[in-house]
Amino acid sequence: MAITAAMVKELRESTGAGMMECKKALTETNGDMDQAVEYLRKMGIMKSEKKASRIAAEGLTRIAVKDDKTAAVVEVNSETDFVAQNEKFQAFVEAVANQAVNSDSKDLESFMAEKWNLDESKTVNEALIEITAVISEKLSIRRFEKVVAENGIVVPYVHGGGRISVLVEAETDVVNDDIKNAVKNVAMQVAALNPKFISSEDISEEYRNHEKEILLAQAMKENEELPENKKKPQEIIEKMLVGRLNKEFKEICLNEQVYVKAEDGKQTVAQYLAQVGKNNSANLKIKKIVRFETGEGIEKKSENFAVEVAKQAGTLN
Repeated sequence: MAITAAMVKELRESTGAGMMECKKALTETNGDMDQAVEYLRKMGIMKSEKKASRIAAEGLTRIAVKDDKTAAVVEVNSETDFVAQNEKFQAFVEAVANQAVNSDSKDLESFMAEKWNLDESKTVNEALIEITAVISEKLSIRRFEKVVAENGIVVPYVHGGGRISVLVEAETDVVNDDIKNAVKNVAMQVAALNPKFISSEDISEEYRNHEKEILLAQAMKENEELPENKKKPQEIIEKMLVGRLNKEFKEICLNEQVYVKAEDGKQTVAQYLAQVGKNNSANLKIKKIVRFETGEGIEKKSENFAVEVAKQAGTLN
């Protein structure tokens, strides 16, 4: 059967696959459109397997909100930042976020095995394989987290078009626009300054000892490099160490951080929340923070884009 340009166009529009892939699929299936779609699906599975060794460190984070008490954040990775601008990819990430906010799964493995909300004939993992074939790049659902507030609210904040997404759970006995706005301001603070803990009380002894060991080594090295007449005794170094630790902990603990919108440049986040709570006759405090930044912790592969394009075009081995 002769494969026409109109047939290739129809298959391409229905699957999102490349023109040459569509032509090959129609040729292999003698022009049968349904079989050609199945062929592309199978080819997509093969492609995703071949891409398994490649690094997906770009992509998007997204948040889905069910109500004031329930929200979920997800991260879906791609190999290049160009894909983040792809409408099909964006729609898929939105769908993954909606899947997560309605999911009861506690880990990624069970989440991937769930029935896909948009088509229960397939799993989340199978939906990922299909979109991988369409995008022609390795994609990965890296992580998700669902937050449910028992005694308060969950407020979302998305920065940079999905580069960073934050959920903040606040415990409060009063819920109004002023309270919600205050928690959103805190979410923006989390996005900007990336605190590791809510309060210094949350820092484990193990973490404290680890940081103390590092700072002590730095202080000892600095002391060794001083002239003999300016070297400090051990007890002075120990006192200096306490100050350095306290400074570091203020920077990594949300409540102790200086509130970025503070007019006096001194008010802490805890003091800001206390003031908002007082103004609204509410007991307001942050209970949980979740911050996803696209690609954080993934070692990115440096590539020459022109070379990569040439490889895909078949001009280089």
